[in-house]
Amino acid sequence: MAFRSKEMFKKIIRKVGEENLVPGVKESLKKCLPDSKVVMSRAKRGIYAGRHIQFGNQVSEDGGNKTRRTWKPNVQEKRLFSYILDRHIRVKVTTHALRCIDKAGGIDEYLLKTPYHKMDTEMGLFWKAKIEKMYEELGEMDVVFFSPEDEAKFEQGFKDLKLAERVARREARRKNYTSSGKQKQIELREADAKVAEKECAKIQEGNKDVRLPELEASGIDGSRDANTPEPMVANS
Repeated sequence: MAFRSKEMFKKIIRKVGEENLVPGVKESLKKCLPDSKVVMSRAKRGIYAGRHIQFGNQVSEDGGNKTRRTWKPNVQEKRLFSYILDRHIRVKVTTHALRCIDKAGGIDEYLLKTPYHKMDTEMGLFWKAKIEKMYEELGEMDVVFFSPEDEAKFEQGFKDLKLAERVARREARRKNYTSSGKQKQIELREADAKVAEKECAKIQEGNKDVRLPELEASGIDGSRDANTPEPMVANS
């Protein structure tokens, strides 16, 4: 279930090879390894920040009988964002480790600030070594600064890209709306309204055609003669 720091040290020496070690490295490596008595096996797959299983006695209230028991740490599975990796890391951490990470300012800062002898899990040592190596490579890279004209071009390009995305989203919403049943109902209503307007126009034309023969038979012309005087209106 558990292993001691000496066993962990032997495991590392077996993997690396004692003949490949430079004199003095073995002693310094032994100082970096944790000297805790018990480390849980599941702590190999997480960041526990010194919180491990504890042993003690459960004392009864009546007779004071003691029963051996354990206290396990509060372990949660979280997604922590790493800026150097530019992605989330899914890792099992204790609530104490979460408070330490928040205080440090992130998972990268916590791993960089925590010394090796306090990093008492294999996963913590692995991530710490990996992130230190990536930051070292990043520090050796050449930094290039763009001119203000290039920055303005980049900014305009980002704006055009955002506008294109908005137009594409608008077209997609319009297509979805046209394919929905509401749009079909609206189109049917518009078509019915057009048909009703056409029928009304036909009825009005038919009424005009019926009135004209009646007016001709009665001798009344629809147009007023220019010589006929307009009717006088008496002023009251």
